[in-house]
Amino acid sequence: MIAHDNRKTDLLEWARYNRLSLVGHYLLATGTTGKLISKELDLTVERVESGPLGGDLQIGAMIAEGRIDMLVFFWDPLEPQPHDPDVKALLRVAVVWNIPIACNRATADFLISSPLMRDPYERATRHYGAAMRPGHGTVTPTRG
Repeated sequence: MIAHDNRKTDLLEWARYNRLSLVGHYLLATGTTGKLISKELDLTVERVESGPLGGDLQIGAMIAEGRIDMLVFFWDPLEPQPHDPDVKALLRVAVVWNIPIACNRATADFLISSPLMRDPYERATRHYGAAMRPGHGTVTPTRG
């Protein structure tokens, strides 16, 4: 879970509303966001660095390693971010690895309430080879 400064309250309210659903999942967050969720909701949250200090990139790497199944990232589209290239890289890698992404409360509500959240989900991933030519990727089911 990640939230830019102007969206932290939104994410915290969403997490509070969905606390019972979150309890059964491994939770990972960037620095301040993770600290707020852990303290306010008494949830165990693994934390990486804050976004501007590399946390977005750490989470992106974990997605590429297959360690993250869903991204809840309440980013602020109206406020310029000093680490905007990292934000774009994170969103890009999440799309490449076919990770569900919630960038607002409505989408996060749909994802957390989906029946697919209760059981393992086989998501298709496209393995991009060295040659990025049409027809060279394969779709392989992975446990997400």
